[in-house]
Amino acid sequence: MSRRSRGRRRGRTRLRAVLCLILGATLLLGACANLPDSSAPQALGTIDRQTTSTGPAAPVPGRDPDLLVRDFLTATADPTNRHGAARLYLTPAAALAWDDTAGTVIVDMPDTLHLSQTSDTATYQIRGRKVGELNADGSFRATDKAYESQIKMTKVGDDWRISQLPPEVVVAKDAFYKTYQRVPLYFPNSAGTAMVPDLRWIYTTKEQLTQRILALLAGGPQRQLTSVVRNLLAAPVTLHGAITKANGDTANVGVGLGGVRMDFSGAAALDPHDKELLAAQVVLTLAEAEILGPYMLLADGKPLDARYADTGWSMNDVRAVNPASDQHGRLGLHALRDGTLVSVDLEQNKIAPVPGYFGTVRNLQAVGLSDDGQLIAAVADSGRPAPSPRRILVIGSYDGTTRFPVAEGNSFTRPSWTQDGRSVWTVIDGNRVIRAVHDPDTGNLSKQDVDISDLTVAQPNSTDPVPRLPITELRVSRDGARAAIIADGKVYLALVVRLPDGRYALRSPTPVAVNLSTAAVSIDWLSPEQLVVAREGSVNPLESVFIDSTNLESLPSQNLTPPVRVVTTAPDKLYLTDARAMMQLQSSDPAADRFWREVQGLGANSIAVLPE
Repeated sequence: MSRRSRGRRRGRTRLRAVLCLILGATLLLGACANLPDSSAPQALGTIDRQTTSTGPAAPVPGRDPDLLVRDFLTATADPTNRHGAARLYLTPAAALAWDDTAGTVIVDMPDTLHLSQTSDTATYQIRGRKVGELNADGSFRATDKAYESQIKMTKVGDDWRISQLPPEVVVAKDAFYKTYQRVPLYFPNSAGTAMVPDLRWIYTTKEQLTQRILALLAGGPQRQLTSVVRNLLAAPVTLHGAITKANGDTANVGVGLGGVRMDFSGAAALDPHDKELLAAQVVLTLAEAEILGPYMLLADGKPLDARYADTGWSMNDVRAVNPASDQHGRLGLHALRDGTLVSVDLEQNKIAPVPGYFGTVRNLQAVGLSDDGQLIAAVADSGRPAPSPRRILVIGSYDGTTRFPVAEGNSFTRPSWTQDGRSVWTVIDGNRVIRAVHDPDTGNLSKQDVDISDLTVAQPNSTDPVPRLPITELRVSRDGARAAIIADGKVYLALVVRLPDGRYALRSPTPVAVNLSTAAVSIDWLSPEQLVVAREGSVNPLESVFIDSTNLESLPSQNLTPPVRVVTTAPDKLYLTDARAMMQLQSSDPAADRFWREVQGLGANSIAVLPE
C-alpha cells in the first residue's frame, strides 16, 4: 500500500460503512486472541499478507561492508523478535549487547561514509536528516535535524558483520514507510461531543491487528493528549475473554468479512452516553484500520446497547461523534467578494448576496460561518482613521437582522468556529487569542481571552522549537481538541485545554510540516488527521501533512498562479485564492485528472467560505 493511498483512507471508510449496513444482519463469523502484554511498536501488513515460518532473510554472503550497512538500515524496519532480522547483521557479541529499546530514529536517505578500513575491520559513518522518532507506544515525534553516528565492523569468517553500534534503532525513512502503517486511535474529547484521533505507527500481521489495536486503546492516549481527551476503555472497564468474529469463530479475526465480537467487563455500569462513547472509540478505530464490521459489543456478557443486539454496531451508529462526518452540505459554498458575502450555487451557476447586513456592506475582510449556518463572524474595515483600530469583529445572524461588535484591532485572523457553533476563535494583532461565545438560549455574546502564556515557552525536556509571534492563522479542529496555527510562517498544532474556571488555553505546541522550505501563509483541516498548508513560492505552493507531521506531500498545482493566499477545505473539494482568481480542486478525481479550475463569476481576490 502506498503512502498516498494510506492518506485516502477516509473515502474508503464511507464505503466500508455502506458494506457494514448491507451485510450487518447476515455476517456472523469470528476469531480471537487475548490482548498481548507487550506495548512495543508493532507493524501492519497488507490484507493479503501471509504469516511464514521461514524467519528473516540472512545477509547476502560476501557483501561489501558499505552495502551491508545499507542492508542493515533496511532490516531495522522489522521489529519482530527484538529486531531479529537486523541482529543477523551483527557479530554474536554485538547481537547480544545491542540495546534496541533505547529509541527508534527515522533518517531520510542515510549516507554510509567510509572512514577507515583494514583487512578485517572497518568504520563507517551514518549521516542524514533525522526526520522523526518512534516512541514505544507507536507515536511519531517529528524532527528536522542532522544525524550522525558511527558503526564499526569486523570480519566473521569471510563475511563482514557489525561489531559496534549506538544503543538505538536507526531506520531509513523509505523502509519505515514501507513496513509500518499509520493507524488512528480514537478517544472522546473532554466534553464527550466528538472523537479525537491519536495517530500511531504499528507493525503486525493482519491476523493480530485487532487485538493489537485494542491493546493500544486500553493503554490510553499519548501523554500530551490526556488534558483534552477521555478514555472509556480504562479501569474499571476492561476487555474480558476472547476477541472473536461476530459468530464466535476464533480464526482470522479482523481478516476480511465476518465482523468482530468482544465483551467489556465493567461496561454495564456506564451511563448510556458513555456506552455510546465506548462504542464509538472501538468502532471508529477498527473501521479506520480496515477491520470490517459488524461490531458486536457486549457489556458484562450482555449487549452494550439493546438496539444493536442483533445487527451489531456500524459506522453510521456513531456518526454523531465522528469528526469526519460531512456537515458542509447544509448551507453550501459561499464567498467573500469585493467585501460582501455571497452564496455560490455552482450547479445553477448562481451567485447572490446573502440577505441583510453581511450581503450589503462592502467592507468585509474575512468571514467564518458556523456549522449550522445560523451565525456569521466577520472581520470588517472600521472605516476610522489612525490611530483608531483598523478592523472590527462583528458577529450576527445569517440573515443579518441581528449583529454585535465584539472586538477591535489592527488585524484579525480568519474567524474559526467550533463544531457546536457556540464559539468562534480569532487572533487580534498577532498576539492576542480570543473566543467569542454565543449562548443559544439567550442569544447573548461574551468575549474571553485565551491563555497563550505557555505557547511560546519551551517545554521541559523538549528540544522542539516553540512558536514565535505573530500568529497569522488559527483554525480549530472539528473535534475541538486541537488548533492549527501559523506563527512566524511556521505551522504548529496546539491543544485546546479547558481550564477549571471555564476559560481556555492553548498548550503543548508541536511543530508540523517541519521541513517546509518557505513560509506558510494559510492552513485548514483536510480531515481530522490531516492538514493542508499553502506556502510562499511558485514551486509546490500547496502541501498536505498529517497531524503527526508525517507524509508531507505536494498537492497538484496545475493552473495555479502563485502566490496562493487563502486555502479552504470541504470533504470532497479544495478551494483557494491565488493571484488571479478563486480556484477549486475536485479531490475525488483520479490523480492524473486533478487540476485547479476557476470558480466562474467571482473575479479576482474572492475567498471561499464554508460552514465549519
